[in-house]
Amino acid sequence: MQQPQQHHHHKPKPSLSGSLSWIRRSPPPSPPHRKPWGAGGGRGRYACRAVPLLVLTVYSLFTVLRIPSSSLVVNTADSERVDRREDVEAFKTHLPSNQNSLEARQETRSPASLPCSAFISGEAGGGLAEEGVLCCDRSHYRSDVCYLRGDARTDPSTSSVLLYNAPRGAAPEKVRPYTRKFEESIMRSIDEVTIVPVPADAGNGTDARERDSLRRRCDVRHPAGVPAVVFSTGGYTGNVYHEFSDGLIPLFVTAERFGGEVVLVVLEYHYWWLGRYGAILERLTNYKIIDFRYDRRVHCFSEVIVGLRIHGELVVDPKLMPNGKSIKDFQALLHQGYSGKPSATSSAPLPLPLATPSRPCVDHAKAAKPKMLIFIRKQNRVILNLPHVVTACRRAGFAPHVMNLRRQTPLPVIHAALASADAMVAVHGAAVTHFLFMRPGTVLLQIVPVGLDWAAESFYGKPAQQLGLEYLEYRVAPEESSLAAEYGLNSTVVQDPSVISSQGWWEMKKVYMDRQNVTVSIKRFGELLRAAKLHLKKNATACGGKPAAASHAAVR
Repeated sequence: MQQPQQHHHHKPKPSLSGSLSWIRRSPPPSPPHRKPWGAGGGRGRYACRAVPLLVLTVYSLFTVLRIPSSSLVVNTADSERVDRREDVEAFKTHLPSNQNSLEARQETRSPASLPCSAFISGEAGGGLAEEGVLCCDRSHYRSDVCYLRGDARTDPSTSSVLLYNAPRGAAPEKVRPYTRKFEESIMRSIDEVTIVPVPADAGNGTDARERDSLRRRCDVRHPAGVPAVVFSTGGYTGNVYHEFSDGLIPLFVTAERFGGEVVLVVLEYHYWWLGRYGAILERLTNYKIIDFRYDRRVHCFSEVIVGLRIHGELVVDPKLMPNGKSIKDFQALLHQGYSGKPSATSSAPLPLPLATPSRPCVDHAKAAKPKMLIFIRKQNRVILNLPHVVTACRRAGFAPHVMNLRRQTPLPVIHAALASADAMVAVHGAAVTHFLFMRPGTVLLQIVPVGLDWAAESFYGKPAQQLGLEYLEYRVAPEESSLAAEYGLNSTVVQDPSVISSQGWWEMKKVYMDRQNVTVSIKRFGELLRAAKLHLKKNATACGGKPAAASHAAVR
């Protein structure tokens, strides 16, 4: 029996091109009588599939951007990882506005975090601040210096300075503003200044108006930002060496950075001192000097420094100065003051440094003899054979001039003589300080009595070389000292001065400075004169050449 034929209906296998028709081809047009779903069936299906892909792409990008910076440097070197972390921290703490940036810098330099020396030297900045500052630097063996910032008012009746709105916990301070702290005997003679802090919460229980009335009324209110520098002219003032080394040079070190905008307040004020050094002082301040003891008015300042900074004997150390000034800048100030140049308060101030005065260009082989000043003493350390010394200088080719200084000799006269001199001869003593008036390249010849070698080198030799002078020493032999006749040539006093010096400064001074005269060996002295003349001949400072380097020679 024939089986009926069965028809199996199989769906045709789609072609590969048909499976990608949703990407590659548009859908067939719909019959005209039926509107496709959406806005056209093919476009709807394309949009449904594209939107999720777009969302996924955006999400992936957003996730990558949120990855922490540290994960980006996992495989880098440690140093790179540290740098990146620092950058991230910097980004987190960045303050975009200029005002906020300034506040951040001030916060890192808060008064409590800075040493007192930074305020005194100006490294911490100065001027106005809401937060009061009171601190003292007592680390130097030569001087104590205190610093006040805020509402500072003098009280001459009690020799004190009051600081209102002082930092909480600040204690009173006492200072003797003189630069020989290591000499107790001389420091006891110096007036003491008491610094009294008055906290902001003093007078609790009273209103603000009543608390203000408790403050001392300002008789003189000095401009904001113009500080006061308080110091003493007591002690050894009267000796020209100490007037410069203990007073004027430390005052320059402390006050020069203010450019004249500073008020000088002086304890143990001497009118003769102002008359003698007024030409220097008027180049350090644009204001009248205050006599702290006798000016009974209350002076009010925003900033006060009590005491003077000091670098050493006749020294200005550029590394310790905020503006890099040196002893040569102090010398330039001397030349301004004593050569009749305009002062800092004039309408056309002369800036430092000033070119040192010089004589006309001279060829020493043809021109007049070089000028030599011989400073003499009358009471001790006298040159007993002075006429022979003067003759030796003349025979060596110098034009000698003997100078017998008196206390009343005006400094402009001394300055004029030394500023035009080629060489200076002096026995160790205060008068040697006047080498500060000499031009670089000139010669300082110091006669050093027995027992004074160290003092001569430290007090005058090294400072002279820092100024660019040629420094020569004539060291007196034991038989040339008057001490040989008094104590005996073979005595300990003459042969071993260290024994006397070990007993203290005053014992050394009594023997070697107060009781000694000298007789110079003309033969040995002549050797130094020839060395000085040779140096001047080689030195071409005044004729446009390069000056010879300062050196040190000694003849025993």
